[in-house]
Amino acid sequence: MPLSKLICSPSMGAPAKHERRKDARPGELLDAALELFVEKGFAATRSEEVAKRAGVSKGTLFLYFASKEELFKAVVRENISGRFVEWNAEFVNFQGSTADMLRYCMTAWWERIGSTKASGITKLMMSEARNFPDLATFYEHEVIQPGQELIQRVLQRGVDRGEFRPIDMKYGVYIVLAPMLFLAMWKHSLGTCTAGVQLIPEEYLAVQVETLLYGLSVGPRSHPASAEILRQEPMDDLAQ
Repeated sequence: MPLSKLICSPSMGAPAKHERRKDARPGELLDAALELFVEKGFAATRSEEVAKRAGVSKGTLFLYFASKEELFKAVVRENISGRFVEWNAEFVNFQGSTADMLRYCMTAWWERIGSTKASGITKLMMSEARNFPDLATFYEHEVIQPGQELIQRVLQRGVDRGEFRPIDMKYGVYIVLAPMLFLAMWKHSLGTCTAGVQLIPEEYLAVQVETLLYGLSVGPRSHPASAEILRQEPMDDLAQ
């Protein structure tokens, strides 16, 4: 009998429940850890809480992750940094203008990261990096640097193709990052409240990216002094 049939044969019985869960446990632990890290922060989250939410013992957690720090790193890799290979491949294969690419990047970020629990990692790192410098260094290497490099590649593509005007790339990446970072912070702070101004992320990003593209455009733009001239014209009319 072929091995595949032997394994699947009814006479062999289905795998025991605990055997199936053993394979699923790492993923369950990462899901539970992400939820708790976002809800409570890194410092306030206890390993036993993660294990309990995942439905396993604390000892089982440490079979897969040597410490809470290693668990956090695994969460970051699972939800963010492990996806840069995919995102860079999309950059290489993208067909269309760089303006369309930038629109796509910001929209895709919201759909894949911003609108999910994973965006809470950004707020966590901003609030706790000072107290956990080793994790801050890890996050910078695994997330910040690759993210900035990808954004810079997008902007440089536009410059090289004559679609964007040359800018200081060191700071240009922050122009793109700023609205995304704001949304991540908003979602996990004021965005959790029902009172106050209700922000629609998709509309917010659409306005931000079009404003950004206007600034990057190689076409003619108004002179910076034009607004001041317009403000002075009514006074000139009165003087006459």
